[in-house]
Amino acid sequence: QVRLVESGGGLVQPGGSLNLSCVASGFTFSGSAMNWYRQAPGKERELVAAITSDGANTIYADSVKGRFTISRDNAKNTLYLQMDSLKPEDTAQYYCNAPRRGRGQGIQVTVSS
Repeated sequence: QVRLVESGGGLVQPGGSLNLSCVASGFTFSGSAMNWYRQAPGKERELVAAITSDGANTIYADSVKGRFTISRDNAKNTLYLQMDSLKPEDTAQYYCNAPRRGRGQGIQVTVSS
């Protein structure tokens, strides 16, 4: 059974940082590309960042490029999203996703003063 559990979200002031983690189980994590996406109320779902199975290649949405970093530790079956210079418009529910396998329950990130 595929299980993806996110952690690390919360409330942060503009300009602050958060580091999201996602622990995966139930499939071969090291063989799967992974991504993070987000959805804010009333807005369309947005792919934030993606990473290949070996971590060698990454892509980012233009809205987060230069501020967010996706990474993974295949030995720990864990995906990360380091978010720096956070803006109010980054406020959303963030999801860890394994394409064609499943997604996590989501975690809230709120950027507000």
